[in-house]
Amino acid sequence: MIMKWNTLTDTQQIETIQQESRQQPIIIFKHSTRCSISRAALDRLERSWKQEEVPSAKAYFLDLLSYRDISNQIAELFEVEHESPQVLIIRDGKAIFDRSHLAIDFTGIKGAIHAGAPSKN
Repeated sequence: MIMKWNTLTDTQQIETIQQESRQQPIIIFKHSTRCSISRAALDRLERSWKQEEVPSAKAYFLDLLSYRDISNQIAELFEVEHESPQVLIIRDGKAIFDRSHLAIDFTGIKGAIHAGAPSKN
């Protein structure tokens, strides 16, 4: 199944994400369009994505080169160090999972969503 992305293009969406995260886990993928590692991490995630295994999750995609201000706001608000590529899981308004580079994988994301326990790297 193809991964359905919601494009993150406005800082006001961060408030929406915080609200949505109280009802469902939110995934944010921060992608650098100029980075081959970012492209590899994104491709690997999309190839292994199985929506039926994380049906409650909603995924957002951020082109951080075009929207660096949003990336900075995410780092500050969710208290994570900015990295690229980076995936975050937001639950109850907080980052419960954060991975970067080739540590980004579907198995880890799925495990964090199902466990719901804080897991930062």
